[in-house]
Amino acid sequence: MTIASPFPPELNTALCHDWLTGMRGGERVLELLGEAYPNAPIYTLLHHPGAVSERIESHPIVTSPLQRIPGIHQQYRNYLPLMPSMVRSWKPSPDLDLVISTSHCVAKSIRTAPGTSHICYCFTPMRYAWLFHEEYFPQPLKRAALKPVLASLRAWDRATATRVTRFVAISKHVQQRIEEFYHREADIVYPPTDTGTFTPGTAPRQDFDFLISAMVPYKRVDLAIQAYTASGYPLKVMGSGSGLPDLQKMAGPNIEFLGRQPDEVLLEMYRTCRFLLFPGEEDYGIVPVEAMACGTPVIAYGKGGATETVVDGETGVYFQEQSPSSLQEAVDRAANITWDPSIIRARAEQFDISQFLEGLARVVTDVTTSETDG
Repeated sequence: MTIASPFPPELNTALCHDWLTGMRGGERVLELLGEAYPNAPIYTLLHHPGAVSERIESHPIVTSPLQRIPGIHQQYRNYLPLMPSMVRSWKPSPDLDLVISTSHCVAKSIRTAPGTSHICYCFTPMRYAWLFHEEYFPQPLKRAALKPVLASLRAWDRATATRVTRFVAISKHVQQRIEEFYHREADIVYPPTDTGTFTPGTAPRQDFDFLISAMVPYKRVDLAIQAYTASGYPLKVMGSGSGLPDLQKMAGPNIEFLGRQPDEVLLEMYRTCRFLLFPGEEDYGIVPVEAMACGTPVIAYGKGGATETVVDGETGVYFQEQSPSSLQEAVDRAANITWDPSIIRARAEQFDISQFLEGLARVVTDVTTSETDG
């Protein structure tokens, strides 16, 4: 579906993204911005050719010296301490009217000329430095060794927040982090969901619940594995990651691991499962909205971004403790509710691509008009 761009077309614009190594939610946002500004160069730390869409790769892509390191596309997270120095290699034109950074790490720290407005669409402040230290660095010795490095990253991250003209957060959850860590206010524009693709199906619902996630500790997939192993109800799990072998070991025979699957299979799972499970605390969480667009109720942890999209008792059910028993209680409660797929679908439509584009375009117009008037 083609959507007319609401962005001011006459602006000389550049885009900035942390890295281009795969197509995830952040890259979908970048792709939409690239469609609004098709001639905009993209500044990024590194680019793995073929790992992102042709629409993104049609732009001029400017990388950093990290690009020249052999095997960097598999090892780039190990170079986190070097990333602040790599940002200095980005030298956007002083003639730019606007830079839009899409950032969860260092992209918001790009330097711009005094006359250039900089809007940061912030997925989260640098999560590695501020949050989830035990989840990202589970080894105590490594965590202790990195303590001064992370302290330095936090100081740099906060200091470079002054390079941003206007922050836009993906959720209230992230808005609060921006205020706490950067001492800056932020608008909120929720990320886009393609409700034209994610739609209810015609096939009947089947007797299984569904979970899609990266298999890493902070996603708390283990809660679902433990709860469903105990209950015996069928659960299908899609995704890959370092934690997959341990999850498979704890799983009962009623749990099926699908690994990575194409989008067509994901859509089928959304359309035919009984409930979608979302057990982690996320900055936003686009998966619940995609499931709701298919008319599917969501079982979500009652903290983080899911509380801004899932309506308890109407489009899903929250569980309040990250424990298998609390999750199971929510599933049992959901099983006793008569769900209306049309109501669930209508909620998801509030987070459609058009809503994202219009919301961010309003910020662009406001910032660039204010700069011109000033």
